[in-house]
Amino acid sequence: MSVTTAQGFLAAGVAAGLKSTSAKDVALVVNIGPQARAAAVFTTNRFAAAPVIWSRQILLGNDGRIVVLNSGGANACTGPQGFLDTHATAEFVSAELTSTGTIEVGAGEVFVCSTGLIGEPLNMPALNKGVKQAITDLSAEGGIDAALAIMTTDTQHKVSQVTHCGYSIGGMAKGAGMLAPGMATMLSVITTDADVDAELLQKALEQATHHTFDRLDSDGCMSTNDTVILLANSQSGVTPDPNQFQAALTQVCEELAQQLITDAEGATKNIRIQVADAESEEDAVQVGRAVARSNLFKCPPHSEITRRVIGKNGYYFKMTTTLSEVGFIWHNRDRNKFLFWGPSPYNVVKAMNAIRWRIHKVYATPPPPPPRLDSHYEIEDISDDEQEEEEQE
Repeated sequence: MSVTTAQGFLAAGVAAGLKSTSAKDVALVVNIGPQARAAAVFTTNRFAAAPVIWSRQILLGNDGRIVVLNSGGANACTGPQGFLDTHATAEFVSAELTSTGTIEVGAGEVFVCSTGLIGEPLNMPALNKGVKQAITDLSAEGGIDAALAIMTTDTQHKVSQVTHCGYSIGGMAKGAGMLAPGMATMLSVITTDADVDAELLQKALEQATHHTFDRLDSDGCMSTNDTVILLANSQSGVTPDPNQFQAALTQVCEELAQQLITDAEGATKNIRIQVADAESEEDAVQVGRAVARSNLFKCPPHSEITRRVIGKNGYYFKMTTTLSEVGFIWHNRDRNKFLFWGPSPYNVVKAMNAIRWRIHKVYATPPPPPPRLDSHYEIEDISDDEQEEEEQE
């Protein structure tokens, strides 16, 4: 049910003709609950799209109640007219919702999100037509249709929901290309019927996205339209424990993030990088990011010929593919050696040769191995001359 899992939310997704196909391309999420509290995080790209600029202003009021989204056009790099179109969209949505008796709202309560091609103006007549149809189709069962309507190059819609201690959190997301942190190229709307004040809501969303969406990286490119919006209406009457709410929200974000990276354009492997023993979280993220964006690192898992892991800065990385647990590599500061855990000596040798390392020796009494890995090797860097000698042998 996605964004309509929580009580007091309606949604719809319709085809308005913004896309060249007949696919759905306009979505609407409406909070009809007793309260309207909102939180959001946005792209850090300096070339923020018009909908991002508008929605940042809506967030200042902390009472956003409506989210209108379109695919088929990003409304980014469209100049002053792009912002006017975004403003006009919010005005049109609020006027239609009020005139139809659905809910009385103003444009200042309407978040706007767009995704699609950059640099092209929106087809406003088609968008307005879609908004009218979406308002007609609003229902508590419309979450999946809304998730379908925000897809661009996605191959499947992304939804998640959790119910805990009498309240629910549900969300939808889109994203398949330009997936890189800050936040990742994506749109997401999350709803909850928990009774949470605006300040806690914002802090919880920032923390959840920091550890989930912000850690995605498939191609190192940042979008102009990234937005995650969280709406709360207190309809359940439950005021959750802040830590429990944080955990539930993070779970929803994590599930959505996993669906995003699994559906990344051209992806055949899902690799998780774990950094340990860093001096700070910031250092760990920086090192993990460097590994994630290394083509040298990504090519072997894609080809399924060798398993290559890059270790540097005294940290180790865990690489997991959909096929196998590959191993760990880290730097032993005391002995100035690189250490490797791997499931197969033969595969380790191939991987090490591929990145100009060789096995130094096998430990007689290794430290406790990571789960399911039982071979421990010490490896050292070798010179070009030594490499040539080994190849001749």
